[in-house]
Amino acid sequence: MLNPNHLKLYKLPLLLALLSIVLYALFAYDLVRTDYTKLIVLYTGLFILFYKLVQSNNANFKFLVGVAILFRLVFLFATPNLSQDFYRFIWDGRMILEGFNPYLFTPESFISVGKFPVAQAQELYKGMGMLNASHFTNYPPIKQVIFMIAGLFSGKDILGAALVLRLFIILADIGTLYIGIKLLKRLQMPVHHIFWYILNPFIIIELTGNLHFEGIMIFFLVLSLYLLHIGRWKTAAIVFALSVSVKLLPLLFLPLFFKLFVNNKGLDSTQDSTIPDLETPKYNFQKFLGFYSIVGITTLLLFLPFYSSEFVNNYAETVGLWFSTFEFNASLYYIAREIGYLATGYNQIAIIGKFIPILTIIMVLLFTFLRKNNTLQHLITSMLLAASMYFFMSTTIHPWYLATLLMLSVFTNYKFPLVWSFVIMLSYLAYANSENTENLWIIGLEYSVVYTVFFWELFKKKDCQIAVF
Repeated sequence: MLNPNHLKLYKLPLLLALLSIVLYALFAYDLVRTDYTKLIVLYTGLFILFYKLVQSNNANFKFLVGVAILFRLVFLFATPNLSQDFYRFIWDGRMILEGFNPYLFTPESFISVGKFPVAQAQELYKGMGMLNASHFTNYPPIKQVIFMIAGLFSGKDILGAALVLRLFIILADIGTLYIGIKLLKRLQMPVHHIFWYILNPFIIIELTGNLHFEGIMIFFLVLSLYLLHIGRWKTAAIVFALSVSVKLLPLLFLPLFFKLFVNNKGLDSTQDSTIPDLETPKYNFQKFLGFYSIVGITTLLLFLPFYSSEFVNNYAETVGLWFSTFEFNASLYYIAREIGYLATGYNQIAIIGKFIPILTIIMVLLFTFLRKNNTLQHLITSMLLAASMYFFMSTTIHPWYLATLLMLSVFTNYKFPLVWSFVIMLSYLAYANSENTENLWIIGLEYSVVYTVFFWELFKKKDCQIAVF
């Protein structure tokens, strides 16, 4: 029989969880992204409930794990309603099953001449939209394999393919939960910090709900960091390459590993040596070169099945579009763009976009050589700050990009990604009108909040011990 005291103890958590399930169900099955007011109301309610759940139940570990999985299962049979990208995922997977290299053809190149290379080609083409259909795919090989598996098991069922993709993402989140807890313990940080990521409605909606693969990339990234911390650097390098082969973003972090390998006294000299099996492996320059070599070779081998001269050109062209053509929810770039308008009278994105990769490289090198990255926690903080600077400068910041910042922040004292994960939903206002026009006042509000918290943590907050340089 249930103990009345237990029922009383769990009354509030169960109520919060039940309300969350209702709101998630409404979000998953009764929302279109053009209904901006409903979207914001539902998301605000979910965020408040999430905060209360973690804040008041951080010692109730099993309960939080259970509701984290349960909330994801609410989306199991939902069609993504905030993103069209999954139609292209399904297209690419079916292309591979039909014997095509997805990197060599655009959907538009088939549809425009009346050819339909995959099942439901017209429906998938219409779903992904003209912008996506007119460009070559830029999804790395591990994603392509998962797309293919989804096509293999779902046949001609679009919702079935979405279900298979969703199961991969949910399993990755569970893996991140498990490995993240182990890493937090090794870093002697509170294990409940993982729930600021795993229970965050932003993560549940954007990854499980809208089928973005940041969650799988993050699983491999966190696993790689954990393996480094226990001294298994060769396996860590292979896993890091798997992360790169889901999303290219981890390439940004590679230079930051230099001091961890070359100038350390063990991965974390602050550890309590009385805790079992918390050994502090020592690395050196030879292992650093070995780590880089394994990452590079493994990544190349994963891309090899798709290789051709056309593939290289197409992939480079598509990646370049993110710097020179696409614009969405930017911050510093929009300021630079306005200056360009005032000076020349037209959009200078082609010129500004060329400087963003250069500035990013310079910033990463400064973080590499001017910061103390000789413990894993220092390294993760540098990764968080470097990625943040890159996002601050970028021309395009879709909401799901923030998942990486949010995960990295779990292992630091910074909370600005948590705040950003709430206010970034304001960017969906762009879809509330038929022209998908952004309201720059709303974008300004979003980044005013983010930068205020960022600089407050950077320079004022006492428990944020590590400054930029």
